[in-house]
Amino acid sequence: MNNLFQKLMTEATKLTHSGQLQAATDAIQRALRGATQAAQTAASQATSAFESSNRAKPDAAARTTPPDNTSVVLDGCTRMVDTPAVAAPEAEALPEQWTDGSFTHQGRTLDYKLYVPPSAAATPGSAITPRPLLLMLHGCTQDPADFAAGTQMNTLARELGVVVLYPAQTQHANAQRCWNWFKPQHQQRGRGEPALLVALTESVMAENHVDPARVYVAGLSAGGAMADILGRCYPDIFAGVGVHSGLPSGAATDVMAALSVMRSGAGATPHAAASSTSSTNTASMPPLIVFHGDADSTVNPRNGDAVVDAAVGANPSTPRIAEGSSTAGQRFTRTVYAPAPGRNTVEHWRLHGGGHAWSGGSSQGSFTQPNGADASAEMLRFFLAHPLRCEPVAVQ
Repeated sequence: MNNLFQKLMTEATKLTHSGQLQAATDAIQRALRGATQAAQTAASQATSAFESSNRAKPDAAARTTPPDNTSVVLDGCTRMVDTPAVAAPEAEALPEQWTDGSFTHQGRTLDYKLYVPPSAAATPGSAITPRPLLLMLHGCTQDPADFAAGTQMNTLARELGVVVLYPAQTQHANAQRCWNWFKPQHQQRGRGEPALLVALTESVMAENHVDPARVYVAGLSAGGAMADILGRCYPDIFAGVGVHSGLPSGAATDVMAALSVMRSGAGATPHAAASSTSSTNTASMPPLIVFHGDADSTVNPRNGDAVVDAAVGANPSTPRIAEGSSTAGQRFTRTVYAPAPGRNTVEHWRLHGGGHAWSGGSSQGSFTQPNGADASAEMLRFFLAHPLRCEPVAVQ
């Protein structure tokens, strides 16, 4: 992460703590704008070894600049956990890495792809700063390479110094390679896919000097539904959750119910269903950012509303609402619920005319909408403003 970005993010944190929320938002947007421009330059200068991995280039319309959100205040209190720096031995700078791996836990094996950003040369006695990690969960029929190409998350992660982990669902576990968000054994802490994904995350954290206060999860469609489950079941692990075109935890308990809720949307009180299968309530749900197209014909947009409703609870505070458009002209409505007693920050992007696709993504991947608001940049902006809170989190 470059010095300018660090300076701007530090400034944003101080401004947030002092209550100057608009100024904090402006600082974060300047940091992300500079990071995106630097990432475009870096992409053209990538080493031939990394280019051989066939990483896709971003679409110009989607990556020129993040959407202009200067009219919206970033609400929320930044949560901090002190992580000691580790003295580094003398070492040369390391290039970025895009590698394949395999992980086994409780008799089940997952393949994965891992992006590790470049690191500067360390001098004897200098401190190695722990890096954030983002767990990215693909949608049905996708795989890690496709999801990485479509979201272009690695391009931003390079400049921001974020490790990105992409696990692959197996066809043996699900014929369409969907994460099994609709089965009760995969909706609980310590069981099934949530336990497997957390064990993989912790293994990668240990091997890559990851900051435990800055571990996040995001996903698309079935991956978004599983991200919501992970946030509810493991608020002590994940500092923030991103759900794109997904469904609320506990919305279904079998295949037929899953198809029904995908078609018609979750019920009027999805938080009740979610709380019955998860190990947490709104008080311990991590900060949440949700994207959903209002023209999504695969996962009814009512499901995005239900994910938000489950997080804000039965008596939400008055949100801040702003209208905007992407650099390519697609309109959106951004709604922000400020943190309140018993609830963390919740941010909801309703993408007008958006289908079942990653907003602002690259056409090099599947299920993307390049002309939309840049979901990848906005998720990273949101996540990095919310390190894990220092208070103990109650889990069962």
